[in-house]
Amino acid sequence: MKGIILAGGSGTRLYPLTMVTSKQLLPIYDKPMIYYPMSVLMNAGIRDILIISTPQDAPRFEELLEDGHQFGVHLTYAVQPSPDGLAQAFIIGADFIGDDTVAMVLGDNIFAGHGLKKRLKAAVQNAESGAGATVFGYYVDDPERFGIVEFDHEGKAISIEEKPEHPKSNYCVTGLYFYDNKVVEYAKNLKPSARGELEVTDLNRIYLEKGNLNVELLGQGFTWLDTGTHESLVEATNFVKTMEDHQHRKIGCLEEIAYLNGWITKDEVLKVYEVLKKNQYGQYLKDVLDGKFLDVLH
Repeated sequence: MKGIILAGGSGTRLYPLTMVTSKQLLPIYDKPMIYYPMSVLMNAGIRDILIISTPQDAPRFEELLEDGHQFGVHLTYAVQPSPDGLAQAFIIGADFIGDDTVAMVLGDNIFAGHGLKKRLKAAVQNAESGAGATVFGYYVDDPERFGIVEFDHEGKAISIEEKPEHPKSNYCVTGLYFYDNKVVEYAKNLKPSARGELEVTDLNRIYLEKGNLNVELLGQGFTWLDTGTHESLVEATNFVKTMEDHQHRKIGCLEEIAYLNGWITKDEVLKVYEVLKKNQYGQYLKDVLDGKFLDVLH
């Protein structure tokens, strides 16, 4: 399966913070924001990743992440000249996807929770077995801001609506999507919405109407954060710091994920440690290498 991180947009809701830098390069506690969505794809076992950004920001991501070898992945870059909708990512990335299945995560989304990796692997399996698409639902207090899923009495998804005036539930679709290869063709045939964008909700609706959309609810024990405002940036930083302080494990540590997956060697992690050893991030990597945490390697 291929992976796409959509890290475009102008971030106007975060001005003046984002006037000269991409929102997805802002810090969330001790890591750039883009580390978190990238960690989701890596935890799903995805190693071939396309980062789509604006023409001015793409070189900055490349400077930060290079070709991904230090994380045991292969990164390529593409630009979205103007913000014409999330579904446009599958048109921009059509050659990259080829005849493979694909997962897309939004560059400003953070996911955390015990058992998340198992859910991600199941979503990959679902797409690769030809069963269609998987999206993740999450309870929100302000459903009029999101794509909202309606369920029947058996808990089966029966409709999806983008930013509804009269929401039919409080469950929104988060910024993480797993699709079979048909998504490219569906995206190419989409018509722009009233806001002039190719909506990912319209893509999901196609799968729903064909009976091929699996909506996985992220319930108790899971956290999803969408970091699009000043308030949510602070909330995300506080959440990550609190979780890491209490659990003594990092969220979104790419070197750790790569090492535990067997994608990079101990020596490669030590090189990163040498650069970062004066701070707690570097010390954490050393603890991982010293086997302080009980994880099954490879």
